[in-house]
Amino acid sequence: MAIAGDADILSDFMVPANVTLVNGSFFTFTGMRTFVRSGPPPNTTTFTAWKASKAEFPALNGQSVFIDVLHFPAGSINPPHTRVRATGLLFLLQDSTSTLTCLCFQRDVHYQYNPDSQTPALAIAAFGSSNPGSVSIPNAVFNTDIDDIVLAKSFKTYVATIQALMAGLTPKP
Repeated sequence: MAIAGDADILSDFMVPANVTLVNGSFFTFTGMRTFVRSGPPPNTTTFTAWKASKAEFPALNGQSVFIDVLHFPAGSINPPHTRVRATGLLFLLQDSTSTLTCLCFQRDVHYQYNPDSQTPALAIAAFGSSNPGSVSIPNAVFNTDIDDIVLAKSFKTYVATIQALMAGLTPKP
């Protein structure tokens, strides 16, 4: 087994080799302004994530922080996956129950699903790494207690297909 993570923070910030001027704009991220100004994309059925990681915001390199704003249209799903280099917190800001929920997830297989057929959901995910990594888990999910409906939506198929796949994975006596 291998576990990876960010190196210990040894300086206030790390300047990439291709950056020659470090001023206020280096420490300013504007990548989520479109979402804040116009809101989630209208009439979409697809889960969408707006990210601020070291790839989008180089000032985060070495700072052990990453954030996502997640939009879940009605009935949408963020398919089963795992984060290979971070623990995260998910703050559910808006859903059909109008309650704030906070979930902590580690490097286990996890997913998010909005079961409401009418109302979208909005969440913020924060991670303890500037590059938490995400790995889709198509095979391992069949050995979990993830609901067949979630698996069917994740793989864009039918519950009957998921059940047939699972039956084929079960060892015969």
